[in-house]
Amino acid sequence: MPLNLQSDLIQTAEALADAARLAILPHFRSANLQADNKLSQGFDPVTQADRAAEIAMRDVLAERRPMDAIFGEEFGVTSGESGLTWVLDPIDGTRGFLSGTPTWGVLIALSDESGPQMGIIDQPYTGERFIGGFGRADWTGPHGGGTMQVRTTQTIQDAIVFTTFPEVGTPEQAAAFGRVAARAKLARYGMDCYAYALLAAGHIDLVIEAGLQAYDIQAPIAVIEAAGGIVTDWEGNPAHNGGTALAASTPELHAQALALLKKTG
Repeated sequence: MPLNLQSDLIQTAEALADAARLAILPHFRSANLQADNKLSQGFDPVTQADRAAEIAMRDVLAERRPMDAIFGEEFGVTSGESGLTWVLDPIDGTRGFLSGTPTWGVLIALSDESGPQMGIIDQPYTGERFIGGFGRADWTGPHGGGTMQVRTTQTIQDAIVFTTFPEVGTPEQAAAFGRVAARAKLARYGMDCYAYALLAAGHIDLVIEAGLQAYDIQAPIAVIEAAGGIVTDWEGNPAHNGGTALAASTPELHAQALALLKKTG
């Protein structure tokens, strides 16, 4: 891909993140924030902030990159002719957003037929942005910024592992996660996409999740791989279509976690 095109795509991705920030922040921790439930059973919330952010990002793409396709959580697929698709999750972690925790984020990925090529994990409230792809892996935030590099942890016993929900997915998937968590130095919960950013930035070692959609994982894949990490599903296959995800800082750690996830009996 030509460097001038890569530069334009990165600038477009940052413009999307900027637009989403402006649309979301007036709603965060607002006294009149309301949520609709997408499910007839259970709870899968969506807020006016989710919708406003995706609309704002789509408006940017209509102006800057109308030839590209879009796959957004809230408004589905818009076809394109360039072979590139913007995969958008305007608020990953809406439950956290509703709860006032700053662990949600805006996910933006640029993908082709082989998967995500570049991604952004953006946390508007803390002002942090994590970008990976096209030869760059960097972060910016209140403390400045710099290059991202995953940790070099080699063993489960030394690893910090995260997942969003304690139940993870099915009972079988929860048991599989439990096998990894029981061996790890530390297991923590409830971070949504922010955990993937922490892995890319070199603060934790593993993120293990299930029940994902493509828009939940494509941006984290791009960011983590750019920082030197590895992301697959629980079978060791590409994870960019969703389902399960195992993100690890090193191949050695990934192999150990994968073995535990696949173990039966």
